Amino acid sequence: MNFYRFAVIILMALVCSIIASAPAYAAGDDWRPIDPANLALKEPTVEPDADAEAIFWEVRVMDEFNGNIVRMVLWHYIRIKVFTERGKESQSRIDIPYYGGDRIRDIAARTIKPDGTILELGKDAIFDRTIAKVGRAKYNAKSFTLPGVEPGVIIEYRWKEERNNELASYIRLRFQRDIPIQQIKYYLKPLSLPGFPFGMRSITFHGQSTPFVKEKDGFYSTTMSKVPAFREEPRMPPEYQVTPWMLVYYSEDKKLSPDKYWKGYGKEVYNDYKSSLKVNNDVKKAAAEAIGDAATPDEKIERLFRYCRSRIKNINSDASGLTADDRAKLKDNNNPGDTLKRGMGTGFDISMLFGALAAAAGFDVRVAKLADRSDVFVDFNFPDSYFLKTYDIAVKVGEEWRFCDPGSTYVPYGMLSWHEEGQQALVSDPKEPFFVKTPLSPPEKSREKRTARLRLSEDGTLEGEVRIEYTGHLAIEKKNYNDEDSPEQREGTLRDMVRARMSTAEISDMKIENVTDPDKPFVYAYRVRVPGYAQRTGKRLFLQPAFFQKGAGPLFATSERKHDIYFRYPWSEEDTVIIELPVGFSLDTPDAPPPFVVNNLGKYDVALSISKDGRTLVYTRATEITGMLFPSMAYPQLKQIFDVLHERDNHTITLKQEAGSSN
Repeated sequence: MNFYRFAVIILMALVCSIIASAPAYAAGDDWRPIDPANLALKEPTVEPDADAEAIFWEVRVMDEFNGNIVRMVLWHYIRIKVFTERGKESQSRIDIPYYGGDRIRDIAARTIKPDGTILELGKDAIFDRTIAKVGRAKYNAKSFTLPGVEPGVIIEYRWKEERNNELASYIRLRFQRDIPIQQIKYYLKPLSLPGFPFGMRSITFHGQSTPFVKEKDGFYSTTMSKVPAFREEPRMPPEYQVTPWMLVYYSEDKKLSPDKYWKGYGKEVYNDYKSSLKVNNDVKKAAAEAIGDAATPDEKIERLFRYCRSRIKNINSDASGLTADDRAKLKDNNNPGDTLKRGMGTGFDISMLFGALAAAAGFDVRVAKLADRSDVFVDFNFPDSYFLKTYDIAVKVGEEWRFCDPGSTYVPYGMLSWHEEGQQALVSDPKEPFFVKTPLSPPEKSREKRTARLRLSEDGTLEGEVRIEYTGHLAIEKKNYNDEDSPEQREGTLRDMVRARMSTAEISDMKIENVTDPDKPFVYAYRVRVPGYAQRTGKRLFLQPAFFQKGAGPLFATSERKHDIYFRYPWSEEDTVIIELPVGFSLDTPDAPPPFVVNNLGKYDVALSISKDGRTLVYTRATEITGMLFPSMAYPQLKQIFDVLHERDNHTITLKQEAGSSN
């Protein structure tokens, strides 16, 4: 049963019936005594090379009524020992993030020197700042800098966090942070009211916390000790897939097996979405118009998909041209007929209209629920719908189910968002819901096709025209990143991308195409000039023909690794580099790196040729990555493969000045 659909209604009724609330719990305002052994501590205890270490990290979580407001209150208290100058730099400035209507109160902080001297943080040292903007969302923080931080000190700080109209249900409590922790402890106080049928429950992922212990004032505590620091690694699984954390939630204790739970939930989803897929005469008429003379089932479904994309404006999209005020004035669509009539709707509205059109065309249509593997890999032995946060429209063709996502502006027909592909989808049904694995798009669907037509000068300068086309998941990412930016910002992004590899590159005549087109490839086109691209030594030029890999570092730089290796989706690269050689120079070493194929990973192929007149060099490179998830124990072999690829990308050829040519 979904907590937020059902429980909040019960809670509000209960709140209204309460005449007086019990007084809210107040955490102690006093600092705890400092252990002299911690003041004298010279070395970390959890990780030998740590720059700083949390002696303890404690959070109290309580649900309460305050007047007529339901709210969650959290008290945070952290004590840290600083060991090095790097620890001083990383721990002196503190950001306490918050979002929306959350309130951060009662901030206190201090520094304790080894001799026991205490430096308190002044109230006027705390200020607000914006730390991130994601689309239209803005994330703020209470920020401050602790006084007198240096190696050897202890710092500690605490604050109170209030989230109104929210309960501690489906919240994530992290056990691992960016510094080692001697002990992290959570105190939980569940809501307890007569007639409230939900109990607070928890499950710990990727680690082992202690059994809950009953504490005073109705709290229960759990701990984890000697937790190493979390360090992000390139191409790793999602953070919540590799770090220990606890999910806290309310639910009824029905003691259902996973199989029974998912069958019940699948039936519930079917009933919930039934009205959203309602077919009326207008929908039937539109379906017939959209299908036209299409003959095969696939042709019919694709035409319905493109009809929704072309006829209905997605008001959720940054490319819609709508402001926040515009969106606030729009009426909700109550059914597919409303969406059709108004010609605009949310991504959800568009998906439901597509489903209704397909149903009107005679297809068996269902809503399918999926997890998001950019967040966590779901274990369906956990009988709860919390992780199934996304949905797609499933259409049956013959004995197969096709999955479509017309509500996501840039997802092409025949694909899903990358985090929904290769996933078990729960297909809703009034009697027997079932799981179907969504297909994984092959590497040729997500391709980066790069072409460069360049001219090399005697002094090693390389200049010419470049065009890069992105399709599939690569294009989706580029469009989502750029669609809200101004033309100047988009050009700045392109310039930074090129200069990250070649700092001396001069970029001009930039064209960025199809930024908001849902079907066409995302395109970068520009003119480039790179002084000193080839190295001149006497009568020779040393040239790296792999222009698009010039200056790129190895994919895996470290010799050791902790986490698994995770490529989010298969992709491919196709490069063609045509270089006009300088007059008086000829190719001295025409060799090309050999190709290779690695089972369960991909392939790499390079070719190098010279025109009949010896004036033009043609370099082609084709790469496919098909493997996705590899265990950390395979890292040495995987690193070796990509190091070889990196070495071959850096392959250098020699151009020799012919006798009698001028310098």
